[in-house]
Amino acid sequence: MASAAEEPGKAQWADHDDPRIIAGGRLLRRTRLDELPQLWNVLRGDMTIVGPRPERPEFMALLSQEVPFWSQRLVAQPGITGWAQIRAPYSFDELGAEEKLSYDLWYLRHRSLALDTVICVKTVSTLLTGAGAR
Repeated sequence: MASAAEEPGKAQWADHDDPRIIAGGRLLRRTRLDELPQLWNVLRGDMTIVGPRPERPEFMALLSQEVPFWSQRLVAQPGITGWAQIRAPYSFDELGAEEKLSYDLWYLRHRSLALDTVICVKTVSTLLTGAGAR
């Protein structure tokens, strides 16, 4: 992101052709290399590989008020990838977050080593092929 991409205290949803993203950032986002720093959070024990994706803290209060059952996804530790990431498109607003929530809740009801393996394989496939890249 460009520096000072947002006004202080005014978080913005990412957009398909977000003008705040610098040229190198588009490449990082398209190749998903922008997620590499999250591995540090996994090593520290703050995240897992598979689980509901964490949301920006600035959006948590809004989503908790606007999206029914939003807080239910917090019963599991957040992950770098998840069922919602491989099943739903990138979300740009509360409506997209609500769709992803339905996948997160499904994952929480059905999570297992086998499902986590499927999610990891699909994620690696997406990384290698660039499928779904914006």
